[in-house]
Amino acid sequence: MGDKANAHPGAAGRATAADHPTSVRNVVLVGHSGSGKTTLVEALALTAGAVNRAGRVEDGGTVSDYDDIEHRQQRSVQLSLVPVEWDGIKVNLLDTPGYADFVGELRAGLRAADAALFVASASDGVDGSTRMVWEECAAVGMPRAIVITHLESARADYEEMTRICADAFGADDPDAVLPLYLPLHGPPAPDGHAPVTGLIGLLSQKLFDYSSGQRTESEPGQDLLPRIEEARNRLIEGIIAESEDETLMDRYLGGEQVDVKTLVQDLERAVARGVFFPVLAAAPAAEGARQGLGTVELLELVTGGFPTPLEREAPRVTTVDGRPRELKPCDPSGPLVAEVVKTASDPYVGRVSLVRVFSGTLRPDETVHVSGHGLADRGHEDHDVDERIGALSRPFGKQQRALTHCIAGDLACVAKLNRAETGDTLSAKDDPLLMEPWEMPDPLLPLAIQAHSKADEDKLSQGLARLVAEDPTMRLEQNQDTHQVVLWCLGEAHADVALERLRSRYGVQVDVVPHQVSLRETFADKSAGRGRHVKQSGGHGQYAICEIEVEPLPGGSGIEFVDKVVGGAVPRQFIPSVEKGVRAQAAKGVAAGHPLIDVRITLLDGKAHSVDSSDAAFQTAGALALREAAADAKIHLLEPVAEVSVLVGDEYVGAVMSDLSGRRGRVLGTEQTAGSRTLVRAEVPEIEIGRYAVDLRSLSHGTARFSRSYARHEPMPPQVAERVREQTRDSA
Repeated sequence: MGDKANAHPGAAGRATAADHPTSVRNVVLVGHSGSGKTTLVEALALTAGAVNRAGRVEDGGTVSDYDDIEHRQQRSVQLSLVPVEWDGIKVNLLDTPGYADFVGELRAGLRAADAALFVASASDGVDGSTRMVWEECAAVGMPRAIVITHLESARADYEEMTRICADAFGADDPDAVLPLYLPLHGPPAPDGHAPVTGLIGLLSQKLFDYSSGQRTESEPGQDLLPRIEEARNRLIEGIIAESEDETLMDRYLGGEQVDVKTLVQDLERAVARGVFFPVLAAAPAAEGARQGLGTVELLELVTGGFPTPLEREAPRVTTVDGRPRELKPCDPSGPLVAEVVKTASDPYVGRVSLVRVFSGTLRPDETVHVSGHGLADRGHEDHDVDERIGALSRPFGKQQRALTHCIAGDLACVAKLNRAETGDTLSAKDDPLLMEPWEMPDPLLPLAIQAHSKADEDKLSQGLARLVAEDPTMRLEQNQDTHQVVLWCLGEAHADVALERLRSRYGVQVDVVPHQVSLRETFADKSAGRGRHVKQSGGHGQYAICEIEVEPLPGGSGIEFVDKVVGGAVPRQFIPSVEKGVRAQAAKGVAAGHPLIDVRITLLDGKAHSVDSSDAAFQTAGALALREAAADAKIHLLEPVAEVSVLVGDEYVGAVMSDLSGRRGRVLGTEQTAGSRTLVRAEVPEIEIGRYAVDLRSLSHGTARFSRSYARHEPMPPQVAERVREQTRDSA
């Protein structure tokens, strides 16, 4: 770390397949939008020789295959892979979106990676959502490092930013989050801002100057030594505290000088074990320069300090029928187990799947078994099929460079996996296996859509199926009560991207319509009705009369039908016909067109004709009787109530509880959890939380999460019910 003069970068554009897991590093970049993740990936690709010029690596010079919408809106909306080579090590850089709406892509990146680089802007700080991802990584022991970017900003303060990172990420041990380098400033500009032109290595005590566009090494002057000493001593103590040599701290405190090589080795081991989190700095190369500031140091840390795939514990593997299966860690000669971490559509080659191989070796043109992932509730059917894969490749911008194989621990793109979706497992066809799926965020923002035209209606079903197949964080619902097609998304930006992909990628134009919740109706009090269906118009007549009584039941009772006919007033064979008629009418509703529930319908009396009575006649009479009973009764409009759990930082608890009360919610209680967070539980009408996913994010600055589940239907307040009825009449 900083003691190497110049490592050997990989040749530009080399399409290599790793030969052993020890020569692979899988690294995911995490950070809020605008923190500089994509720019950093481009800078690393330039320094490693994967590209020949600074700037976006597009068309053989681009880092990712982002959608057109992303170029128009200037935001990254999906996971992208950029493989580079440094010092004989293949580094798979996984660039993730910084928007909370695309956390599904982030989770996929975390699944595919073995270590994480948290990217923080020196001018913007660290946001709450990035802290939450840090905690997720900590929970599974993923090794992490922090990279500070945007050092060129006039507001940048590297020293202050390192303190912010220690506060944000070092809650348990601030001395485990320490900088490896200090910035070297050049002459001040006319505005007084002194640009960062190089770095001072605290362990090596050397200067690494990037002002010429190429990293040069020199010894620091005497004027810099006092500045270096305090930071260096603290760094050494932090490294030694995590050393596996328990005698090293006593020797160091006793005055023994610890060799730099020993410190570097202990640092690399501590980083790989996920107990020490170094802070580095990086900036893109200037036009015409070959290396961006700090990129060599960062690549040295990644290749020397981040773990190999062999050191990662693989997700649990079972047979398709659920029996546990033990596998050697990341064994290229073991049974094939790979996972689809991303699915995309290419206009020329069709579906392309980004795959992480956890065991065995994947080769082109072989037949594999595709096992599904248990997300049927989101429109993703479980799979259990054999499929022949196409070519293997590694992405390079919009190009795909052919690979001969992909070993355990590596990633590759697979063409023509037409049945596999994100989260599916690929295994040998004669030894089908299934990996435990990663946690998918629950989409909680409903987007009701309808086809814009008849031509769009014909293509809508296929377009939606393909859209949902690519994105497991999206749920497709065909609501049987409201007859709406609903896409459940993670947020407004997620919804915007879904609509744009339907239009531009699948040629389907849709209109967004107001989302409707599934309302119900019930009787407020007891009522009676008489149904008379008598027709004599020549030929076979129709004759059926029935009298019923309707009374309300407790919530959740459904519809209860009781026969109290005496003396054969309604022949026994027609009593089921009456029940069928009243149930059919109940399903249609009796007041505002919503299903009727929680009532007891009692058949008391009736009349029949020996010739003209029939099953159809008594069904009609039953329906008429129920409608008449409803006309003379007070009907309650019932709304669905959701049980909502909100996990929020303590500083926002009051605002969240006040907001829930304003949504006609009833707070049931609060519970203190780890990490200065509170779990707020409440019951809230679903009609009030249609946009809660968006509103809660704004209220808590992106730090809160919530879940919801259906609790029951209960009567609407009269003023709300009247407003809903007016809206129904207006729409009709």
